[in-house]
Amino acid sequence: MKTTVVIFPGSNCDRDVIHAVQEITGEPVEPVWHKEDTLPSDTDLVILPGGFSYGDYLRCGAMASTSPIMKAVRDHASSGKLLLGICNGFQVLTESRLLPGSLLSNKTLTFICKRCYIRVERKDTPFTSLYNEGQVLQFPIAHHEGLYFLPPGELGELEDNGQVVFRYCSPDGKVSSDFNPNGALNNIAGVTNREGNILGLMPHPERASEGILGGTDGALMWRSVKKWLERGGA
Repeated sequence: MKTTVVIFPGSNCDRDVIHAVQEITGEPVEPVWHKEDTLPSDTDLVILPGGFSYGDYLRCGAMASTSPIMKAVRDHASSGKLLLGICNGFQVLTESRLLPGSLLSNKTLTFICKRCYIRVERKDTPFTSLYNEGQVLQFPIAHHEGLYFLPPGELGELEDNGQVVFRYCSPDGKVSSDFNPNGALNNIAGVTNREGNILGLMPHPERASEGILGGTDGALMWRSVKKWLERGGA
């Protein structure tokens, strides 16, 4: 398993992700600067980390979506290899049209930084295979623009296709507006593309990968990817 973490100007979770993946999987992780136009050879997983790429000018993730490295990222994903966007990385994926939808300002119009609960909606993805469907995880969030939005018809299509992977919920798994921190439609916290090799989520699994951080629910994401790759992508 070889992982590449893309670093944009303003990324601030890149080192957290690098540490978490290396620590949990014992596998190499290589950073790549956004001005590069190729990915390291034999990259299995590309991660777009959280932060404030390009200072969130224009729209969150908009400028990063045009960085030179993104052509290589698109080619990587179109070949069926794995791509993960966390928080700002999720925003980059929607701005790049690699994932459907948009991330709008939180319903509170304030920055939210706290722990929240999310429910696993699918375990048949490379990123969630070691979780159980319906399992409740505790991941931190830290964002101002986390309200996932799609027009009604497209939202229905997303749901019908089973592309929702995580939803905000209560500690016991109840999905309701009371446990929706940012106003995301249908409590959506993370989605995948139709093929299942691209995942974007607003909560931070790398901040819940070691006990010293207050929880280890995120560690299973990295182990899921490693197991999936060891099985030859099956």
